[in-house]
Amino acid sequence: MINTRVGQLARRISLRQLQVFEAVARLLSYTRAAEELFLSQPTVSMQIKKLETDIGLPLTEQTGKKISLTEAGMALHHATQEILGTLRRFEMQIDDQKGLRTGQLRIAVVTTANYFAPRLIGRFIQKYPGINVTLDVGNRRHILDRMTQNMDDLYLIGKPPQSAELDFQPYLENPMVIIAPVNHKLAGKKAIPLAAIAEQPFIIREPGSGTRIAVEQLFSECGLSLKIRMELGSNESIKQGISGGLGVAVISRHTITRGDLNELTILDVDHFPLSWQWYIGHPRGKRLSVVARTFIDFMYKAGPSLLADSIVSDNTGN
Repeated sequence: MINTRVGQLARRISLRQLQVFEAVARLLSYTRAAEELFLSQPTVSMQIKKLETDIGLPLTEQTGKKISLTEAGMALHHATQEILGTLRRFEMQIDDQKGLRTGQLRIAVVTTANYFAPRLIGRFIQKYPGINVTLDVGNRRHILDRMTQNMDDLYLIGKPPQSAELDFQPYLENPMVIIAPVNHKLAGKKAIPLAAIAEQPFIIREPGSGTRIAVEQLFSECGLSLKIRMELGSNESIKQGISGGLGVAVISRHTITRGDLNELTILDVDHFPLSWQWYIGHPRGKRLSVVARTFIDFMYKAGPSLLADSIVSDNTGN
């Protein structure tokens, strides 16, 4: 009787419904799930309602604007993770058997890496046109959430957390520089003391970002504190704020384009460029596909020249 009921339920539930539910259960948001899956919010809501009808129990409940899972929802979320994980492992085995003729590769990178990761992926696809690559870009917290859920094959991040459950290795240097408006009073000066920068209003990334961790650590070690004027969640927003004269900021040199230097300047400050590092990794014990292993090798071969090409000289001639 139970087996018959399970079989009937399995016939009614589609894989797409499980994918939609997994996103809603993980993000606890219909809107964010719709954005991640490139669907409309009504479509996501309709899929969840259909799933609840097929199962015969509510899966989510809403209090105000907050969504939570019911007991049945938590059980289904656990089952869905197992089902989708099994399918991903099967897909990996098939990809390995096909070699590099076809295959899937899921990569998640922090926003700063988005300035070069698409070009790196583009060159990889040119070499292996049968590979389908999915790139997810987000802030550090978003990427760490995806790691916890084991949603991707590889992760590129500025500072991986200390965890025995993760396996990361150094990739490439990621120099951090201090930028200011071109007409800033410190523009063009040499060997500016860090204490002089501490007196400037600062635009900084959100708490938890790799850049912010590096900056706060340096200033703390030097016995200085930051005069934070504004927190912004993207490098582009920070550059716009600096162009508008809101202060100074620390960003990766990889994010600065030649066009930016019409309005921004890189200050010559003690301790800078701040030596920082990109790391590539995945959950420890994860079995990497032949596609993922090949992409890692490709990153180490093609990455250095690509990043070197992306770094522009500052407008002081350094």
